[in-house]
Amino acid sequence: QVQLVESGGGLVQPGGSLRLSCVASGSIFSINAMGWYRQAPGKQRELVASITSGGSTNYADSVKGRFTISRDNAKNTLYLQMNSLKPEDTAVYYCSRWPRSYDSWGQGTQVTVSS
Repeated sequence: QVQLVESGGGLVQPGGSLRLSCVASGSIFSINAMGWYRQAPGKQRELVASITSGGSTNYADSVKGRFTISRDNAKNTLYLQMNSLKPEDTAVYYCSRWPRSYDSWGQGTQVTVSS
C-alpha cells in the first residue's frame, strides 16, 4: 500500500514562495506519473500540476508560470516550487499518482496565503 507524506506548507504573504515536498513509499515511484492536487474550503479537489516518469510537465492555467513541479526518483520525492503566491492559492495540497490517483491520500500540507 502506497504511503504519501506531504510537507512544506505554511503561512506566506502574497507574492511569497514555498516549496512543497512529497515522499512516496510502497509504490514504484519512478514509473508513475505524479501530480500535485489541492483542495480549498468548500471546493472540489483539483489538479495543479503533473509530471510524467520521463519528466514532461503540465500545469493548470491558474498556476502556469508561477509553479514548477519536479521529481527526484532516487529519493522517491515529488516537489512543487510555488512562487508569486496569491490568496486564491490557499488550500490543502496533496500529491498522488496521475491521472489515476491512488486509492488513499496523504494528510496533505496546508498552504495559506494572506497578509
